Amino acid sequence: MFDVIFIGLSLSSILLLVALGLAITYGAMGVINMAHGEMVMIGAYVAVLSSIWLGANFLLAIPIAFVVTALFGLVIERLVVRRLYGRLLDTLLATWGISILIQQAVRLEFGLTFFGIHIDGLGPGLQNVTVPAYLQGTVSVAGLEFNGYRAFIIGVTLALTALTWFILYRTSAGVQVRAIIRNPKMAAACGIDVKRVNALTFAFGSGLAGVAGVMMSGFKTVFPDMGATMVVDGFMVVVTGGVGSIFGTILSSGLLGEINALVAIGTNDIIARAVVFAVVIGVILFKPNGLFSYKGR
Repeated sequence: MFDVIFIGLSLSSILLLVALGLAITYGAMGVINMAHGEMVMIGAYVAVLSSIWLGANFLLAIPIAFVVTALFGLVIERLVVRRLYGRLLDTLLATWGISILIQQAVRLEFGLTFFGIHIDGLGPGLQNVTVPAYLQGTVSVAGLEFNGYRAFIIGVTLALTALTWFILYRTSAGVQVRAIIRNPKMAAACGIDVKRVNALTFAFGSGLAGVAGVMMSGFKTVFPDMGATMVVDGFMVVVTGGVGSIFGTILSSGLLGEINALVAIGTNDIIARAVVFAVVIGVILFKPNGLFSYKGR
């Protein structure tokens, strides 16, 4: 049973990294970013490419992926999302289109296949990332056996979650983000540069998704469509926990991850996913604002 719970925690950790960015951007900007899953995919490919082209180890790929995906997010916000604030359906369609473009660009190796140029590590095939030997195997603590790599995933997630909490609740930038989440018009009236804060928030959320992609690449094959389901899972966590609530996002990711693991071990992955969807639907019906949403005045 302990092994199942531990596996559930590692799955919850990746869900949390994906959902944290969505919770912040959706809460602050009111944007449904369907390209968020592609940030996960880009992060995974950064792990592949940094190993092939830079000779970088797995640990170095984490900050590289964060920076690369954050820059991708910043470009998307500046060129597309910024022009669609207040138009929820339009942002959904636009970012969905961006996600398809990114997928196809990776498949076609940024279009260079038309010129007979191949980029090693990209394309329509499957890629694998080698986890360092010191993260493989198991670690014994107090008589309990922990999978080394899954423990590493949980540790990285805890560190990034703590960093996100610190930024949101202990810095002036975080105060501005929380003010925008509560009331963007009032925040702008108080002198907050809403556009600038939104751009940086979008970039930070994309960076977290990129790190999630690196984590996934250690136990899952990397391919262009790998992020498509992650954005759905991320939004399920956000909806369950409550928009803009970091505490709610943390607890709901743990709840859904553990439900998925416990049901899957007793039945199969398909039924486990159905049960997770049923739980989310129940939350939407009885707690439309999420389990831990902000209280209104």
